[in-house]
Amino acid sequence: MPEFTLKSDVSGRVWQLLKSVGDTVDRDETVMVVEAMKMEIQVATETAGRIKTLLVAEGDEVSEDQPVAILETAT
Repeated sequence: MPEFTLKSDVSGRVWQLLKSVGDTVDRDETVMVVEAMKMEIQVATETAGRIKTLLVAEGDEVSEDQPVAILETAT
């Protein structure tokens, strides 16, 4: 199956994971929330699929454009 790598839009701290490995997601669905400068930024996927791997955990620091999850996609 093809894969899609979801990346963080901003640098910050993973505040909340909304999806787990094995969960299916729709296009534009929020997978996690990153806290940056006291703002909550939603990290949403650009494609539908299934969460294959989460590369971060709640509380982890992330950088802008850092891979945070890998999705299996249909196309």
